[in-house]
Amino acid sequence: MIQHLFTLIWNRRQANFLLVTEIFLAFVVLFIVSSMLVYNRQTYQAPLGFDYEQVWTVDLDNGSTTQTSAQIVSTEQQILQRLQSLPGVRYAALTGSNTPFSNNHNSSNLRREPKGEGPNGNIYRVSEDMRDVLRLPIRAGRWLDKRDQAGARIAVVISEETQTALFPGQSAVGQIFYAGERECQVVGVTGPFRGDGDLSEPKPSFFAYANPQDTTLSNLSRLLVRVSPDAGAALEKQMSTEIMAIGKGWTSSIAPLAEQRATMLQVGLAPLVALGLVCVFLIINVALGLFGVLWQTIQQRRAEIGVRRAMGATAGAISGQILGEILVVATFGLALGLLVAVQLPLLGVFNVKTSVYLTAMLLAAGLIYALSTVCALYPSWLAAGIHPAVALREE
Repeated sequence: MIQHLFTLIWNRRQANFLLVTEIFLAFVVLFIVSSMLVYNRQTYQAPLGFDYEQVWTVDLDNGSTTQTSAQIVSTEQQILQRLQSLPGVRYAALTGSNTPFSNNHNSSNLRREPKGEGPNGNIYRVSEDMRDVLRLPIRAGRWLDKRDQAGARIAVVISEETQTALFPGQSAVGQIFYAGERECQVVGVTGPFRGDGDLSEPKPSFFAYANPQDTTLSNLSRLLVRVSPDAGAALEKQMSTEIMAIGKGWTSSIAPLAEQRATMLQVGLAPLVALGLVCVFLIINVALGLFGVLWQTIQQRRAEIGVRRAMGATAGAISGQILGEILVVATFGLALGLLVAVQLPLLGVFNVKTSVYLTAMLLAAGLIYALSTVCALYPSWLAAGIHPAVALREE
């Protein structure tokens, strides 16, 4: 029966060419959309590598260009110490503008030798309490502390991705590498860190010790503050008041890190939603096309169906043939689509795991078969209901 259906469709290949092409294009689009959805779903479910709940960002603005770098750094240290002493504040750390979910970046070329090329890595200049603020895990070595103030090199804690990229198969603790023109020494290794948001993959990154005595760090104008669960508007107002009291003319803006995460996630999901709407529109058009072709085919084959019924074919057999024919047409279109889709994992396009492409192929093929079945149900039911005498009389 199956061989007969394939032979029948092959003999009508010219009549079914446009339908096969339509299914082929629909599969390709569904495969692309499914790949993106599977990839982003897996990325979203991966751990971020830090705890953002109950963490606030505090942006500092000195509001003046007359202050020297030393004066700015001194004021920032006073603000940091004052906020750390407030009831409701558990930990506070000074850092740059490229905090998690900020969509700001500070990157440099990382390499083991003074000259050459290597992977780009994100740099986070932080004070020593950042580990407690973000609850960063330490996989090896230790975190940054006051022992690193007098070092000849910049003390850093690197992520596992950085260790894999620069020191594959060995421990990075105690090793030296270069970030741009700066010489860095690894004192610890933390886990994967995805500061660019839920839809980003872990990238090479490291945390560099921000020496409070270094007057060149006046660009560290942001604080991350871990607050108690019951903290609210009262604490926020008190923090703003203290900042303005210490820094004359200074202002601040405070926002929960969780809100920034939600905003970044909405921005990241917007293209996926738009692509999904286009995909839905395409599916509707394919469904209408399948339904129309099947309807026309049944009207043209009423005499044939009547003869089969007169020869003893059951309604179920007629319905099964119509359904089988459209599934065979779908199979031809899917075969062409799979030939195209399988090239992506074979060629390693976009550096995406093969499992993502395979899952997307299964999803896209399942949707095409489900769509074909749904579109064929009603026409096959109509074909099964044709009375042989009426069909032959019309002929």
